Amino acid sequence: MLNTILEKVDSSNPSLNIVALKKAANILKNDGLVAFPTETVYGLGANALREEAVKKIYIAKGRPSDNPLIVHIADKNHIYPLVDSVPKTALILMDKFWPGALTIILKKSSIIPKTTSGGLDTVAIRMPSNKIALALIKECGFPIAAPSANTSTKPSPTLASHVLKDLNGKIDMIIDGGSCDFGIESTVVEVNNNNVTILRPGSITKEMLESVVENVAIDKALLNNNSNILAKSPGMKYKHYAPLGDVFIVDGDINNIVKYIINCLSNDKINNINSVVIASDETINNYSSFNALNIGSRENLDLIAKNLFNILRECDKLNIDKIYIESFLEQGVGLAVMNRLKKAAGYKIIKV
Repeated sequence: MLNTILEKVDSSNPSLNIVALKKAANILKNDGLVAFPTETVYGLGANALREEAVKKIYIAKGRPSDNPLIVHIADKNHIYPLVDSVPKTALILMDKFWPGALTIILKKSSIIPKTTSGGLDTVAIRMPSNKIALALIKECGFPIAAPSANTSTKPSPTLASHVLKDLNGKIDMIIDGGSCDFGIESTVVEVNNNNVTILRPGSITKEMLESVVENVAIDKALLNNNSNILAKSPGMKYKHYAPLGDVFIVDGDINNIVKYIINCLSNDKINNINSVVIASDETINNYSSFNALNIGSRENLDLIAKNLFNILRECDKLNIDKIYIESFLEQGVGLAVMNRLKKAAGYKIIKV
């Protein structure tokens, strides 16, 4: 078991904690693992160009080896050695959304190990906007491969304490940079000529992408539960984001949703089942007789996205057996929220 180091770094001015950053960079230069904050979720980093280092990520997380990793860079120009070519459409997206929560999949060059790309001939790359992440990559001088810093299938971490809970003793270091801004993973797109396909929705929405490029589609694999698909992007193939309790999404007219969930909670109480509803500002008062967690207002899907993983982890703290959650409109960031919820629920959706 490793002695996991926890170091705080100032999120607005990482240079104030340069000693901690140099310590983290030294670990990564020696093929170790460091968890660090990004604007999306905490990432578990290793040298993206070192196969032996990247293998440690899969072991620490218990992650399937065919689930590709995202490579993080600190400068747009650093993409060129990592890929065969950069299409004009990818350049447009980079100029608009980098640094930021957009991951772009392109044909990889030979310096990217197959272990990093999950055995594929493509590589997923992004340039984060988080100042700590950028400072760490620059300090290392090489790209960092980093999936979310959690045990595989569990809710992604948005606080250093989440990482410590999952990976203490399994990784070398955790950089505590406070709470992540967005709380859900980056949007992942595949670029082929002028066509952009969303493989994983995130805070960079379809509507935002369409404001700069014409042809934006949603991958069909996002619309159904198919474990046999080829995982072209992290988060596509396997059950993800799941707390210990069973998650049920209740979908339909909001009044019907509330009535159905109240009935379920009542029956669970009679049967001594520890259940909870994850509700919105608009409906939370309907559940005053039951365990209820407030995820935020339906008018602010960005906040709901930010709260999502933290609230699912709260359910584990409360030893919840059943979790009922109201569905959300699958538009804008709502598409990303529902994508994560469907994965967490194993596609258990109740229509009312």
